[in-house]
Amino acid sequence: MARSMTLCTLPHSDPKAQEFIRRNGDYTMTMLAPKAIGLPYGSIPRLLLAWISSEATRTGNRVLVLGGSLSKFMRELGLTPTGGEKGDITRLRDQMRRLFACSIQCNYSTSHHDSGMTFHFVDDYSIWWHPQAEEHAGTWRSTLTLSEKFFNEITQSPVPIDIRVLKALKRSPMALDLYIWLTFRNSYLKKTTLITWQQLQMQFGAEYARTDNFKMKFNDAKRKVSIMYPDAKIKSTLNGILISPCKPHISKSGRKKLLKT
Repeated sequence: MARSMTLCTLPHSDPKAQEFIRRNGDYTMTMLAPKAIGLPYGSIPRLLLAWISSEATRTGNRVLVLGGSLSKFMRELGLTPTGGEKGDITRLRDQMRRLFACSIQCNYSTSHHDSGMTFHFVDDYSIWWHPQAEEHAGTWRSTLTLSEKFFNEITQSPVPIDIRVLKALKRSPMALDLYIWLTFRNSYLKKTTLITWQQLQMQFGAEYARTDNFKMKFNDAKRKVSIMYPDAKIKSTLNGILISPCKPHISKSGRKKLLKT
């Protein structure tokens, strides 16, 4: 996963707005979207970004081919190729439009320095929305071309994750965010650290009006993540969570193996 999308995260539910802001200390991520399309939200854009980041890192190419058929591509995301108003094809198409239309602004601001960048995820894309029989696989040919800034962000400092875990956690956007963030923090964490509930809410759930509601949702996500990442040392306290050093979920050798599959 791209590091910029790990420090702050996408909306969990439809914000019904053109602007969305997340903060993590000195880092602020702002998402902007055309009014007619809206912002991406929920699990599907997270699964998409994980697939895009993994495929770009694996191939070293800005132009990505989305598998041999729509059905195969959706299965790689852990989705079912079903149509209809609430089917996964309809939901995927909507979230792809939203994700590829929005722009991201990332800013670091301290008392003595400001820095930042703005990027889109893709320069262009061509997606064919028809299920395809397996015997015709290879003729579907849907592609997307990543923007140069986003491609560089992915390939220069990627956060290793296991997309199989994302598929298992796909019903909870917050659990997806927590797993990716814990994997990132455990790659460099040196000592036990307290992160307050207020800090966590700004990073993971600023849309929650009440901190107690956020805490309940966060602790439920923590329980789910702990099943998939049992080595993670994370403990809820009255003031926040304590995270302690542990081995990364994806080792260097494991990352190389995953990129080959």
